[in-house]
Amino acid sequence: MTQQEPPVPAGDYQTVLFEVEEHVATVTLNRPAAMNAFNQAMVDEFRQLWARVRDDDGIHAVVLRAAGDRAFSTGLDVKEGIDVSDNPWSAHDPGEALSPKQNKVWKPVIAAVHGMVAGGAFYWLNDCDIIISADDATFFDPHVSYGLTSALEPIGLARRIPLGEALRWALLGLDERMSARRAREIGLVSELVPQDQLWRRAAELAQIIAAKPAAVVQGTVRAIWETHGLDRETAQSIGWHYTRIGNPIGKAEVSRETVVKPKWTLR
Repeated sequence: MTQQEPPVPAGDYQTVLFEVEEHVATVTLNRPAAMNAFNQAMVDEFRQLWARVRDDDGIHAVVLRAAGDRAFSTGLDVKEGIDVSDNPWSAHDPGEALSPKQNKVWKPVIAAVHGMVAGGAFYWLNDCDIIISADDATFFDPHVSYGLTSALEPIGLARRIPLGEALRWALLGLDERMSARRAREIGLVSELVPQDQLWRRAAELAQIIAAKPAAVVQGTVRAIWETHGLDRETAQSIGWHYTRIGNPIGKAEVSRETVVKPKWTLR
């Protein structure tokens, strides 16, 4: 797959490329020689990066993508590993740094995946808001094949797709991969695009969202994620408060009279 050239890096990141244009931050995993696997440097940089995205009101949406043709990410870089405390009570999950939601980022994150999407890559995908995929993508979890318990990634995945699919993905290990078509059928990804259109389509979706009132978009994302898994009555009660907080802010930015209705598309 030939993608367009990655952006010029902004900031002092070593493992990712970062740029902001028209209120959209584009984050590109940039370790293609290592299949964009995460090492300690990437874990540390994502913690900084998400704080930057969270606190910069000029950023309204995020695109998360990956350099190279072979993989979005194959998870943990097993050659380099990551820093883990010898004290089990002090050790922490690297997903805490990689996940946008665990870093309280309520700005929409659109993931654009291609190639191999394996194991620890789901630290990102489980907490993204929209996932689109190139038609060459394959999804798999190698943990059990290597004698490792697969827990954190499929626990998150089971909140996005049917339980049976999450279990099959985790238990078959290296013996089976989920196709992009199957991922679309079960709702893991919402759209399939030709390989050479992936980045362009992700940017297009992000720009559409970023043009809307930022406060109400963030309130919408936060309301859905923070009530996910609650019983309906509790979730609706909490959601009511989000409308009371967010709607006055949104109405100050735009009104029904000033909205220019777009030419809508049918999905």
